[in-house]
Amino acid sequence: MWRNYLTVALRVLTKERTYAFINVVGLALGLAACLALLLYVRYERSYDSWLPGHDDVYELQTFYTDSQTGEAGAMQMTQYVAGTTLRQHVPQIANGVYAMTSMPTVLRGREALGIERALMVDGNLLDILRLPLAYGDPRTALSRVGAVLLSEAEARRIFGDANPVGRTVTLVEHGAHVDHAVTGVFRDLPRNSSLRFGMIVRFDPPSFFADQPEWLTSFGDFNGWYFLRLRPGADPATVHDAMPAWRDRYMPPAMEDGRVTRPGEGFEWRLVNIGDVHLGEAQAATMTEGNDQRTLITYTVAALLILGIACFNFVNLATARALRRAREVALRKVLGASRRQLIVQFLGESILVAVAAMLIALALLELALPALRRVLDADLGVDYGGDPLFIGAILALVLLAGAVGGLYPAFYVSRFQPALVLKSSAATPETGRSGLLRSLLVVFQFAVSIGLIVCTIVVYGQSVYGSVADPGYRRGGLLQIGIEGIANPERGRRSEALVRELEQVPGVVSAGRTSIGVATPNHSNTSLHLPGREPVSLGNYRVDEGFFETMGMRLVAGRGFDVNRPMDRSGGAPPGADPAVDQALIARGANVVVNELAARRLGFANPADAVGARAEAAFLDAGPVPVTIVGVVNDTRFRSIREPIDPIMFRFADDFLSHIVVRYDGIDPAAVRERVRRVWQRVEPDVPFDGEFSEDIVERLYGQEQARASVFAGFACLALTIACLGLFGLAALTAERRTKEIGIRKVLGARTRDIVQLLAWQFSKPVIVANLIAWPAAWWAMREWLNTFDARIGLGPEPFVLAAVLALVLAIGTIAGHAIKVARANPIHALRYE
Repeated sequence: MWRNYLTVALRVLTKERTYAFINVVGLALGLAACLALLLYVRYERSYDSWLPGHDDVYELQTFYTDSQTGEAGAMQMTQYVAGTTLRQHVPQIANGVYAMTSMPTVLRGREALGIERALMVDGNLLDILRLPLAYGDPRTALSRVGAVLLSEAEARRIFGDANPVGRTVTLVEHGAHVDHAVTGVFRDLPRNSSLRFGMIVRFDPPSFFADQPEWLTSFGDFNGWYFLRLRPGADPATVHDAMPAWRDRYMPPAMEDGRVTRPGEGFEWRLVNIGDVHLGEAQAATMTEGNDQRTLITYTVAALLILGIACFNFVNLATARALRRAREVALRKVLGASRRQLIVQFLGESILVAVAAMLIALALLELALPALRRVLDADLGVDYGGDPLFIGAILALVLLAGAVGGLYPAFYVSRFQPALVLKSSAATPETGRSGLLRSLLVVFQFAVSIGLIVCTIVVYGQSVYGSVADPGYRRGGLLQIGIEGIANPERGRRSEALVRELEQVPGVVSAGRTSIGVATPNHSNTSLHLPGREPVSLGNYRVDEGFFETMGMRLVAGRGFDVNRPMDRSGGAPPGADPAVDQALIARGANVVVNELAARRLGFANPADAVGARAEAAFLDAGPVPVTIVGVVNDTRFRSIREPIDPIMFRFADDFLSHIVVRYDGIDPAAVRERVRRVWQRVEPDVPFDGEFSEDIVERLYGQEQARASVFAGFACLALTIACLGLFGLAALTAERRTKEIGIRKVLGARTRDIVQLLAWQFSKPVIVANLIAWPAAWWAMREWLNTFDARIGLGPEPFVLAAVLALVLAIGTIAGHAIKVARANPIHALRYE
């Protein structure tokens, strides 16, 4: 019996090759798209699951709300003092380590090598993050200050293939060459990790920040991450419950100008499991670019919808084909076949098609994976032998697609009464119910396709907008150079001399130094208090006198910094190195420049009104510093358009600057970069040159968004292709079924154009109805998605109209061939037996 079923199924497929091809290929495309999207979703959810014991590892993240605007924010970084005091206060915390990034210089002979990123830790990080080691003992590798761990890639680059444990690596620290012993080598971090570094260095924060001790106790500086491991069985909710008492102990309220204030006001801290960091709420100040649950839900829904299009396409064609086999079913019933046997036969044929489609889908998936890996920068792969979950998904999809495609035809056709079918002259006993079902399925297919196209247009438009929107500075002609490798105590003098040298380079217009630049990850805040008003939290960043001109920022009111005005300087000597320096700064005060948003937050409707205002800024632990606002510059978007523009206070200071910005004009960018590099190597031979054009930084900033938009566009086009394949098959069946009707119409005087219009209108109606379903759903989804951006495009009618026109044109183009062929046919051939 089973052999007979298989023989009949193969004969049916080979007899109707066109419909078999459409069925198999359409279903294969849907299955391949679904598997690819689900692979990506699974990959994104696998972040940091490779880390041994990750269930007990947490990151202390900072959440905040602006007291004046109510805007909420969240960052993965936290203050050093928050992590250290919380660890001391809560007994459920077994261990905690603070980690901050650095860009050290490694010397190999006379050659200066840069590290992608080094992590400086104040304890044995391997007790928290149990990184697999290739060499070394995890219990002692970071037990002492100065110990260094290298990744496998960095160890090979510096020492070759030999075991480097016990060997010496020379780092440039504070202007001196310091030798460190390599105590271990950790395995290269996989891509599905929220961690990214090539070196771990054990350091002592009090010694490292001896020239800036307030950093250890400040709640306004965010320069690193705090990782915690809870004791076995401890619940993070218990830690959260202990936080109010912790705040009362370590952040006691104080009376200031008649109001109660406390350190860390406006901040909230949460423990987030390391496995949830990548998709968590906090996506500012990260080691690697994260993702969000909403995006993955969108991809999952898109995968299921594309699979639904393919399956419904399968149902449509399978039903239409099954109706043509009505006489075959009637004869089988007359010869004794039961309804159960007919159902099994139709389901078997459907599952056979699904198996063939899955084999083709897996082949397509393997062909597409290299491109997806490259575009999404993800290690997507399939392990057919060792991944039972994926094998289970394959089997489930085959059974689901086979069942969906075969159940309705099996139960519907097996109900036919043999007497009615055999005495009827119609070869296909079509009913209104089956025709309505096919129309509804076509509407669904095109509704999904149109919705995906609308979403693709909006997502792509938003990603392009992010890279071309006015950021408040002149993006073109700007080169940004990292100077974190220059030693701290001498950084001011050395970087100033370097800027003077760079200004002499042919083609360079100006240069400036800053502690904030294009897409830099650092966050620094302080409070500014005007008499009689509530304190306002502002970004606190150091710049020099050439920064605003070099960036192309506009002075809205007042003036910029002047090197000849001593009051403009709020640094000069490293703060905290000598208490007298801090006291002198507090005694004389300093001038600052704010941006327009900061002026508004301070209560000034007109920027000019802010000029001359006096306030107190809390950027020194020794006490509030009297400051005078001497200028207001335009708002500038240094970070992604997902993040709100920061209200910023700029200070003129030489200490702890992180970047040099260089403005050039009238010269090839590659040529000016090479000239700047040569000057750098002459002035700073011990520090690798790290210069990037602002356009490249912005492209990288939005690269992942554009990659996801491209992938989404590809799958939207695939969905529309599958829908058109199904429409092509249905148009062929409809044209074949209506041959006699069309012949009679032509005999009665209908022109070819009239017949084509009739058939085109019949298949255009479902597409038009599909728009009425797709537009509201796509509008709601895209409105919610766009609301996650601080700056966004308008959601106008253009994407909806474009998607509708595209779908309608493709639908008409798909059925045009059949319509024209039938309309031009000689009616004699259709009516010769009548």
